[in-house]
Amino acid sequence: MFVTWRLAGSLPHLRWTKRHDERARHAFAALDRQADRATGGSLWLKDPRVVSLAVETLLAGESERGFYEIRAWVVMPNHVHCLLRPFRDLAVITRWLKGSTARRANLLLGRTGQPFWQGESWDHWVRNDEELQKLTRYIKRNPVSAGLAATPEDWPWSSASLAGETACPTLVYT
Repeated sequence: MFVTWRLAGSLPHLRWTKRHDERARHAFAALDRQADRATGGSLWLKDPRVVSLAVETLLAGESERGFYEIRAWVVMPNHVHCLLRPFRDLAVITRWLKGSTARRANLLLGRTGQPFWQGESWDHWVRNDEELQKLTRYIKRNPVSAGLAATPEDWPWSSASLAGETACPTLVYT
């Protein structure tokens, strides 16, 4: 499953589409390109303390909670992409990921009573190995496409920076 979620206020004038056709994929890609180049709005994930806790939580969902198996992930200044095999209902996973990071991040930032993450997230079931490979490359290269890093391994907040593609298990379709 390919999942993306954003900081609250990072794209206040746009809405996620719930359509599952080619237009929806193009709309998502356009929205993501705009988010990648955002210089305004919520950019709390630029704070090393906040991005560190987001990464810790994402990895703990696999290693400690057993909620999923991660293939690839990246934390950008205002959003997160991950490619995972869920072992729990996605609503449970996203509620836990977003809820636990939001509480801790808001404490670090001295914020109270305000949303940290946008309420919605975007998800897509990966249908075949070709799509899996394409999405893995997309996530890995997202910081490069956004002009934030020269190579995927240069972006410290991604699975690519840990140990290249060997940092994540290989998912096999059955």
